[in-house]
Amino acid sequence: MKDIDEGMSLVEHLGELRKRIIWVLVVLIIGMVIGIIVAQPIIAYLKTVPPAKDITWNVFSPWDGIRMYMSFALVTGLIITLPVALYQIWSFLKPGLREEEQKASLKFVPFAFLLFLIGLAFAYFVVFKMAFLFTSGISEKLALQETYGISQYFSFMFNILIPISLLFELPIVIMFLTQLRILNPNRLHKIRRYAYLILVIVAAMITPPDMLSAVIVSVPMIILYECSVLLSGMVYRKQLLKDQAWEEEFGAK
Repeated sequence: MKDIDEGMSLVEHLGELRKRIIWVLVVLIIGMVIGIIVAQPIIAYLKTVPPAKDITWNVFSPWDGIRMYMSFALVTGLIITLPVALYQIWSFLKPGLREEEQKASLKFVPFAFLLFLIGLAFAYFVVFKMAFLFTSGISEKLALQETYGISQYFSFMFNILIPISLLFELPIVIMFLTQLRILNPNRLHKIRRYAYLILVIVAAMITPPDMLSAVIVSVPMIILYECSVLLSGMVYRKQLLKDQAWEEEFGAK
């Protein structure tokens, strides 16, 4: 690493950060433009598959149609921007990492994007459908006529999809923080009971108010946490071995 990198001033760091943020914003804008283009065919497709297949959608405001385009533009933009944002974060932190840490942490970027997509699929095909069927069942029991506004329907969907997709990033975040020596498996073991409690609360907040739904969502979340602990342990053990090798080579001198 060059001396100029090691001696970067606060102004230079802020300039570097500004450059990274600008790149992310540019990609986000491009992604939103793509989202506006693909919004109509995506909405048309979603209208033909369960649970929306037999629903007659309505608009309750002149802005609802535009709001749908902007909602899909934002979500599409966020999905496209995610790997770029992760890479920019890695690039910003890169000067403070060792060479082996740089290579190891860069591998997290594609896996983080893959986990986000898996979380998105789980949220839509499992949690959202389960939540929608639950609320529809309540309306049916009360003999209520279901009239759905398109804006309310997709707001309900996105409020479930986005948080769960982000929660699926937990293993990557913990591995990355372990790589930076901020976290380690010992700390994760100590906070396990609090982590479980938080995950159960989050699962209860984004699912219908019944025990079965909360369990269906909280179990994968807890499994993700335990996988995170295992992955953190793998990273941590490699760090200990490297530290021990360094001590044996240079410590005795």
